Amino acid sequence: MSKPVTEYQTRVYTLLQQIPQGRITSYAALARALKSSPRAVGGALRNNPFAPEVPCHRCIASTGFIGGFNGDWTKVPSGLNCEKKLKLLSEEGVAFDTKGMLLDKSCWWDEFRV
Repeated sequence: MSKPVTEYQTRVYTLLQQIPQGRITSYAALARALKSSPRAVGGALRNNPFAPEVPCHRCIASTGFIGGFNGDWTKVPSGLNCEKKLKLLSEEGVAFDTKGMLLDKSCWWDEFRV
């Protein structure tokens, strides 16, 4: 049984839905928009029961690194969950190199309406 979604998670998921297909944002950009912390954003994304419709896969590290997905960060980019994230983003036209780094910096997006 899944946990109820908190007010904070709802705010994070609402902002995620603003990110256009083929664009990405960072945990830090979401945190700035929410006046929160990247770690708190990551916690909300780790528990996203609405993925991929609520596109947590469009959130990566501010360095351009693919980051985690479904709580799997340590094996990136070789972990199964991160392969799924890479596949979802690739299908949207967002490409990463073999080390999990974003190739096209024009994909960044942070025009959140709070």
